[in-house]
Amino acid sequence: QVQLVESGGGSVQAGGSLRLSCAASVRTFNLYTAGWFRQAPGKEREYVAAISWQGGSTDYADSVKGRFTISRDNARNTVYLQMNSLKPEDTAVYYCVIDRNVTKTTLNRPGEYDYWGQGTQVTVSS
Repeated sequence: QVQLVESGGGSVQAGGSLRLSCAASVRTFNLYTAGWFRQAPGKEREYVAAISWQGGSTDYADSVKGRFTISRDNARNTVYLQMNSLKPEDTAVYYCVIDRNVTKTTLNRPGEYDYWGQGTQVTVSS
């Protein structure tokens, strides 16, 4: 059974940084595309970023491009999200996702990912 466990969330002031981690309990993690979504209160789940199974290709939502960086360490079965220059509108629960069959054209669709973490809260105050 695949499990994803996020960590690293917390509270920070605007302009600050946080680094989220997601540890996956799957032997073939290196075969999965990994990504992050977020959901703010009263809003729909929103795509944040994704990274290919070897880490050679990344993709970002326009709202985080230039501020967030997604990376992965397949030896540790872990995907990261480095978040810099945080804004109050980044406040949300952040979810880690993985899937073996998501394509470049469907990276931003939450329904395309089979496995989700439990989420970690990020709160940015002004």
